[in-house]
Amino acid sequence: MHQTATARRQADRRAEILDAAQVCFARAGFHRTSMHEICAQAGMSPGNLYRYFPSKEAIIAGICERDRAAAAERFLAVRHAPEFFTGLSELARFRLVERSTDAVGLDAEIMAECRRNPQIARMSQEIERDIKERVVEMLRHAADSGEIKRDLDLAAVATVLMTIADGISWRRAVDPQFSPENVLPLILHMVGCLLGREHGKDAA
Repeated sequence: MHQTATARRQADRRAEILDAAQVCFARAGFHRTSMHEICAQAGMSPGNLYRYFPSKEAIIAGICERDRAAAAERFLAVRHAPEFFTGLSELARFRLVERSTDAVGLDAEIMAECRRNPQIARMSQEIERDIKERVVEMLRHAADSGEIKRDLDLAAVATVLMTIADGISWRRAVDPQFSPENVLPLILHMVGCLLGREHGKDAA
C-alpha cells in the first residue's frame, strides 16, 4: 500500500514537471527555457526536479511519451465507437480544435528542434512511426467492417491524415487569426471523400 502511494506521488510530480515544462517551452521556446525556469513554474527545487528528469531532452521525451499514450487511447476509442466516422470526427475535433495553445505551440517547437537536435529527431521519428501504425490499424479495422473503401493504400492514407493534422497544428501555432473550428467541417468532408464515404458532409 505504501509503495502504491509513493508511486502515485512520483507520477503526480512527474506530471507536474511535464505540465510546467510544456508551458515554458510554448512560451519561450526550447532553447531559451532554462531548467531553473521549469523549476520555478513547477514550484520545486532544482535538486528535486533533476531526480525525475536529468535534462530538457529527457523532459521532452516524457512529454512525447505521455502524448503517445493519450493518442493510443483515442485511437482505441475510434475503433470502439458505434460508427467509424463518428469516432473519427471526435478524434479530429480533439486533435485539431480542442488541444490547448500550449500543446500546439510545443508541437511547433519539437518540429523545429528536430532539424537541429538528432536526439529529439530520433525520438520524434519513433513516435511518428508508432502513431502511423495505429492510424493504419484504425483504418484497417474500418475497412474490414465495410465502413471505408477496402482498396485503399492505408499507409499512404495514414500519411495524408497525419500531414493534415501537422499542417493544422502548425497553422494554429503561427497564425493567431486562424480558426480550426471553421475549417474542421471542410476537412471532415474531404477525409470522408478520401475514405469512400458517400456523404462525407455528414461527418461534420
